[in-house]
Amino acid sequence: MFKLLMMQTDMPQQVVAAAAQPEGISTKFIDLAFKGGWIMVPIILLSIIAVYIFFDRYFAIKKAGKFDTSLLDKVKIYITGGKIDAAVALCKSTDNPASRMLEKGISRIGRPLTDVNAAIEIVGNLEISKLEKGLPVLASVAGGAPMLGFLGTVMGMIQAFYDMSNAGNNIDVTLLSAGIYQAMVTTVAGLIVGIIAYFAYNILVANVEKVVFKMEATTSEFMDLLNEPA
Repeated sequence: MFKLLMMQTDMPQQVVAAAAQPEGISTKFIDLAFKGGWIMVPIILLSIIAVYIFFDRYFAIKKAGKFDTSLLDKVKIYITGGKIDAAVALCKSTDNPASRMLEKGISRIGRPLTDVNAAIEIVGNLEISKLEKGLPVLASVAGGAPMLGFLGTVMGMIQAFYDMSNAGNNIDVTLLSAGIYQAMVTTVAGLIVGIIAYFAYNILVANVEKVVFKMEATTSEFMDLLNEPA
């Protein structure tokens, strides 16, 4: 009698376990990706492109932001001492956008200040353009991936309704599974890639703005140095 009661107590747990793990259904990422259809191929490619651009630009921008604050003081000492060539050599030995801007400005010493400032601005714009390389593509991924996901959703629903129309009165849930899987999987995949790319883009833009601020501050201090009375 006691064994019978124990068997009856364990039966609900076995039923719940069986329901939680239905036979023949796999939720592995690769299996779901295949169920999304061919539209998953461009979404996955966009995700790879986004990851590559983010890490490539992140480390490049981080390197550009490492600026030696004592560089401008050393440049000032060389300029006031008349050692222009030594100041240029010092800037060339430092690999960052601000030092290249200083190098261009120092090489224009002796010309009108407007010409010096214009030369520095040109170099600054070129350096910013290098830092922002790939960001438009990342922004396109952020907007394009969800659109591809929605396209897969529409295609999946069309497939589901097409199967329903062909089935007539013999409609079966398994008959609609392919179209519904494609509709749901592509939507989720597109949104995930788009959201990650969107945040990655904003992180990179914020870091670029920090570097631009340092470049502008350096340019301002250098121009003040040239405006000082001899």
